[in-house]
Amino acid sequence: MRLLERVLKPTVDRLVAERIEEERLDGLYRYRVHSDPARLRIHPTAVVNNAIFNTGGGHITVGEYVFFGHNVCVLAGVHEVDKFGIERQQAIPRSGYDIDIAEGVWLATNVLVAGPVTIGAHAVVGGGSVVLKDVPPYAVVAGNPARFIRSLAPSGAD
Repeated sequence: MRLLERVLKPTVDRLVAERIEEERLDGLYRYRVHSDPARLRIHPTAVVNNAIFNTGGGHITVGEYVFFGHNVCVLAGVHEVDKFGIERQQAIPRSGYDIDIAEGVWLATNVLVAGPVTIGAHAVVGGGSVVLKDVPPYAVVAGNPARFIRSLAPSGAD
């Protein structure tokens, strides 16, 4: 028994350590989808890390070269606030809360986006912000709720 333990232990220890590392990294870089995954479109060049997408109330589109910090929540799913108890739990509008995140947008860590909204191309949303309204292209917004901070000059602008 000791011989078997001595032979197997290093291999088992290595495999367990590798799996733990995979899970740790996977937790940082694997996004999750609540509701219908068919309502989520993420461009192959986008980096969304460990975002949560809720597609219960609409479609979510993530454009080219978009990138997210960690713990971003993109919520097209809502509940009816005028209902109570189990009715509130079950009253989920299935449309009207679409979210479009255009090309080159940067959503920093801990951003929450609640639909319906469009975040314009190359906009930047500061860490911890709550986006409840449309964000123009090339805008920097931050805060709760997110407010306009300044505009960015597109590349090649004079």
